[in-house]
Amino acid sequence: ARLLLGGARDVQANGSRYNVSLINALVLHVGVQAIQQLQSKTHQGASPITHSAPMDVFQQLVVDLDAEGRYLLLTAIANQLRYPNSHTHYFSCVLLYLFAEATLEIIQEQITRVLLERLIVNRPHPWGLLITFIELIKNPRYNFWGHSFVHCAPEIERLFERVARSCMPPPQQPPQPPQQPPQQPPQQQQPPNAPQEAGAGNAVAVGGGGAEQ
Repeated sequence: ARLLLGGARDVQANGSRYNVSLINALVLHVGVQAIQQLQSKTHQGASPITHSAPMDVFQQLVVDLDAEGRYLLLTAIANQLRYPNSHTHYFSCVLLYLFAEATLEIIQEQITRVLLERLIVNRPHPWGLLITFIELIKNPRYNFWGHSFVHCAPEIERLFERVARSCMPPPQQPPQPPQQPPQQPPQQQQPPNAPQEAGAGNAVAVGGGGAEQ
């Protein structure tokens, strides 16, 4: 209930019934606490990212909030997908885990929406955003292309395919060996006395013709 704004004037000023600043602060605080716990448990030989109290908080919020509140929560999580570090890695795992464990398809559709909204704009895109979306569409665990919202309309399906192609790196072709120029056959050199013999023969032929006349 504290995530909701109190008065109608505040709702009109913020354009939402929810306290967006509080949601962003809550997501950041829970994420920072989770990363600290993971780093401490890593030294003990265990690092459960999914089965932890912070992940339970995110799962409970995703289920309890309505469509507007859930969208703002997922937007706050997607805003943490930045450059390669432990912070980005954790929030990428959060989004992927929420997608995989969602019991309602509307949750998966909203997760896809917050990612797609950031991918259809001009580049460059944050590294964490690209890695999360590529993992979502490539890993068969998430069965991304099997969901109904992907194929709800031909325009939407083409949009997903175009964004997926833009995110995937082009296939690397094996290097081709350098082409060698074709070798020309060596030219046969005529002996130096060959032109003289030819000239002499012509002279004899001409002289013989004049004698006959």
